[in-house]
Amino acid sequence: MRGARLGLPAAATGGNDAAGALCVWGGALGKEKNEQKQRENRTGANRQPSRCEQANEQERIKNNMGKFHFIQTAIPGVVIVEPTVYGDSRGYFMETYQAEEFAACGIAGPFVQDNQSKSTRGVLRGLHFQKQHTQGKLVRVILGEVFDVAVDCRPHSPTFGKWVGETLSAENKKQLYVPQGFAHGFLVLSEEAEFTYKCTDYYDPASEGGIRWDDADIGIVWPKVEGGVRLSPKDAVHPGFRAQRFGFFERW
Repeated sequence: MRGARLGLPAAATGGNDAAGALCVWGGALGKEKNEQKQRENRTGANRQPSRCEQANEQERIKNNMGKFHFIQTAIPGVVIVEPTVYGDSRGYFMETYQAEEFAACGIAGPFVQDNQSKSTRGVLRGLHFQKQHTQGKLVRVILGEVFDVAVDCRPHSPTFGKWVGETLSAENKKQLYVPQGFAHGFLVLSEEAEFTYKCTDYYDPASEGGIRWDDADIGIVWPKVEGGVRLSPKDAVHPGFRAQRFGFFERW
């Protein structure tokens, strides 16, 4: 019986059995002890999970697995996430994040901030990073389509200065995990796009950094868009990759 807490009455010593059942005590002392045991049973205080509870928890985790397909890209740690979509004539349902399954595949978080933006065709946001409070990002698109890019800025990485890109859309429902130590950016390919992402640390304006979007040393191959690329004034003046030192990313 999955998810149930099973057990037999405890022995006359007054202790809990392996499944957490309570002994019935007698008299005034017994009343006090029973109340204490009931409090402990409610709060979980002073009690380790029984073998039955551990087995139930393992079964629950097992049944939750398989709702996502994790695909390693050419740069280890940058991961494409494909959810399982359950659809019928009414529409669809999917999970977009499940902490245990993501952690089992190396995406541990914790995520502390969610952001969302809306942009029109040709808008390019990037390439961004934070020097301190470095952020890992789990990104996806809920309207439209973008080309999403991660650039490895970790000085001791064998893929330092390399990039990977993936098309994310509301239709394909893919996500991309960009770890700490990377610059990130995206280009909007559709008429408009809504982009949402989870972050492992908080936004810190004082730590903002960036790389020129068309840096020749990195050599990102951006898709062509009608009307060309549009940048914010800040993104238009980011320095090139070679002009910067990334010592603040050495820990990653």
